[in-house]
Amino acid sequence: MRLAEATKPMFARHETFHPRYGWFRKSYVCVTEDPRAFVKDDAPVQIGVGKNMVRAIRFWGLAAKLIKEDPQSDNRRAPDLIPTRLGHSLFSDNGWDPYMEDPGTLWLLHWLLLAPPCRLPVWWFAFNEFLPVEFIDDDLEAATIARLEAVPEWASPHPSSAKKDVSALLRTYAPAQREGRIQIDDVLDCPLRELRLIGRSIATNRYRFTLGSKPTLPSAVIAYCTLDYIARANILGNSVTLGRLTHELGAPGKAFRLTEGEFQEALEPTIDKHAAVKLTSTAGVIQLSWTQQPTEIGKQILNDYYRCSLPSIASNQTQNRPFTANSTGVQ
Repeated sequence: MRLAEATKPMFARHETFHPRYGWFRKSYVCVTEDPRAFVKDDAPVQIGVGKNMVRAIRFWGLAAKLIKEDPQSDNRRAPDLIPTRLGHSLFSDNGWDPYMEDPGTLWLLHWLLLAPPCRLPVWWFAFNEFLPVEFIDDDLEAATIARLEAVPEWASPHPSSAKKDVSALLRTYAPAQREGRIQIDDVLDCPLRELRLIGRSIATNRYRFTLGSKPTLPSAVIAYCTLDYIARANILGNSVTLGRLTHELGAPGKAFRLTEGEFQEALEPTIDKHAAVKLTSTAGVIQLSWTQQPTEIGKQILNDYYRCSLPSIASNQTQNRPFTANSTGVQ
């Protein structure tokens, strides 16, 4: 999958704010209560944050695919926003994890930020195409600008915009650079730091992508993300090699920085529990195959993982409903 296919040419839409604790659910709650919550003149007063933060919360909700523009909205310049099914299922009052207490939710949100259509092309590039294991800000900025300038379909963004996206990425995932012990506020300020996908080298103090197995990544979540990727990438047939799911640009193996063996080991506990999906080996090549729609299997896996009944939300719009056993679509 190419950068221009997986992402939208959007840069620095986060108003320089990385996603903060509570913002993901706040984006969902605001839109659930009022589809025009983020564009009203009194939005800062109603939401309780500054004007720039209002726009940032809106952006992160859209980027994480918890809310989306209403295709039936009459206002094309500032369309109404509605929750996605996944937003309902995660963050409604009776949802899977409304207060983000389960570590699997953080991994799920990380995947959703990168999954196509991605509103963070700089982040997509960093996780999928940027090769150095250790780096400094300037390394990633220079590589990002060069890569974006090489996309023929896009106008080159201003270097300052790419720099802001790199800064937001590092503040989202890397530990805060602070003397002494890390404070609890460092984690609460941006919950995705808990994933420890980017750390710092003890020897050089340079940023470093964390390679290898991820102890806090639930098998059910990576299984869902894998099936979600299969659906979003329009993979034909009913099987795909594990190598493709590990190494293909945009695939979950890239997003979670796993080797093929680590990816297989992470998948197996969940695959063994679900008859509709399985791992097989043909001539030494490991393949994942499925007998139902990947989205349906994935939703059932998440239902089983969170072990809670789905929220009962009255709605006359199909796109507003939470996941159910018969609902369709990746959102």
